[in-house]
Amino acid sequence: MEDALFDALVGLDLHDPDDAKPPGYSAAGRTDAGVSALAQTVAFEAPAWCGPSALNGGLPGPVRAWAAADVPPDFHATHDALQRTYVYHLHAPRRPKRGPAVDDDRLLAAATGLAGEHDFHNLTPDVEGSARDLSIDVARDGDFLVVTVSAGGFPRHLVRRLVTLLADVGTGERDLEAVGRVLDSEPLPGHEGIEPAPAYPLVLASVEYDVDFEVDPDAVEATRAVFEADRVEHLTRSRVAGLVADGL
Repeated sequence: MEDALFDALVGLDLHDPDDAKPPGYSAAGRTDAGVSALAQTVAFEAPAWCGPSALNGGLPGPVRAWAAADVPPDFHATHDALQRTYVYHLHAPRRPKRGPAVDDDRLLAAATGLAGEHDFHNLTPDVEGSARDLSIDVARDGDFLVVTVSAGGFPRHLVRRLVTLLADVGTGERDLEAVGRVLDSEPLPGHEGIEPAPAYPLVLASVEYDVDFEVDPDAVEATRAVFEADRVEHLTRSRVAGLVADGL
């Protein structure tokens, strides 16, 4: 996303490609490759005419701007964020065609144990900044469990590794006591290490600031059209993949 944004700003003559970053640039955070974002927030010096619609003219299809705000010169998109919320869509049908089913109650119990203020050093490769106060909500939506995690900030891989742990407890691959071992001050032994869940079901859903953003209706409609077309393509691909799988 960042490279696409910088290229667009070069095209608008708002960024010198010889410079590492545009003037005043900061971002709410870096997401892993494959993670989607509804509310990634960036800041940079821009003239009044450079609103979302103008910016979208130089951006590739899946990277869209849809709201903007004027902020003080010392605003920093990373440090001034009050809270970030990620949503993970975990495919967990009650009667899966393959693999073990997830016990919702076990998974919810694991989520309860992980919520609150803990040091999550066993769920991130970061060696600093792993202590966080997490809010975790889990809700069933058909064949999916929607895991919503909020905090002031997140170390790398925390949400994806947390989801792996929840899923493992839910299927019985790990016992509920694994939550306590993960939150213990001692590093997990290698054979108990927790790998990140796949990136594509994860969405950066919101980043909250003490800022009033103005939504650009035209940019919203254009963005919606891009992702509605994307949804139709993926639904069609899913249907075809299902027909092939069921026909074997």
